[in-house]
Amino acid sequence: MSKTVCVLPCNGLDKCAGDISRRVALKLTESEGVELICPVLLNQNKTRYDKVLEEGFLSVIDGCNTRCASKLAGSLEIPIKEKVNVSEVAKAQNIKLGAAIREDEETDALVQALLEKMSGSEEKQAESEFVVPESVNYDSFTHDKFIFKVPKSGYYFNENDCWVSISGDVARIGVTDFVQQNLSDILFADLPEIGLAVEQFDDLGSIESGKTVFEIVSPVSGTVTAVNKALENAPELINESPYEMGWLVELKLSNFEEDKELLLGFEAYFEVMKRKVAETNV
Repeated sequence: MSKTVCVLPCNGLDKCAGDISRRVALKLTESEGVELICPVLLNQNKTRYDKVLEEGFLSVIDGCNTRCASKLAGSLEIPIKEKVNVSEVAKAQNIKLGAAIREDEETDALVQALLEKMSGSEEKQAESEFVVPESVNYDSFTHDKFIFKVPKSGYYFNENDCWVSISGDVARIGVTDFVQQNLSDILFADLPEIGLAVEQFDDLGSIESGKTVFEIVSPVSGTVTAVNKALENAPELINESPYEMGWLVELKLSNFEEDKELLLGFEAYFEVMKRKVAETNV
């Protein structure tokens, strides 16, 4: 017997992105074996959905980058089949949603695009052109029982503790060792849509642990060409190998020479990290 798909939409129904999330969820429930989970009722009385949640798995539709639906889903001990973000898909398609609820050709097209993603269509991930360095030379800083590693060359950093490594016109992005040790065991990586265009310091998704959610701030501008699919089944790679196997996103660069002016090299970031370690109880 196939499992029930439990669709958990955004609860911001008074805003355009939340309303579109609701429209997508209702369309999905027209198919057999799909159950709508009301986020408000789930918050108030989880036992109402215990039976169907025990027998199914979740599809989550976030309206915006607040990701309230994803955060609520994280409190449920059932597998998450897929996640989509209405605002990110809209941005990738150059659709400006605004706050007011609307139904027109643009939002109808967005609903259809989201339905296609939720029904199992694959994102068109480009074949990676990133050339992985043969080895990475690290320096480290020890504080109490913790050792924090930072690559000495080949990486740039922002003050938000995200790194970028460049190969030709391709950027590979991840989070630093300082981040993964602060988060402890990472449970999920919520990564952006393929084709999403971002500016330097834009949101690139998040990673979640039992302690908190960490927002990924893009060190560079460009267009998303790939995400690390290995993290879907093994998010712990970010803990085990944050600078190599646990990378998050690849971008086709759009203006690296200008972006580089606002990034930190090894020595500058090493000092920033040491200051943060001293201020933080890891």
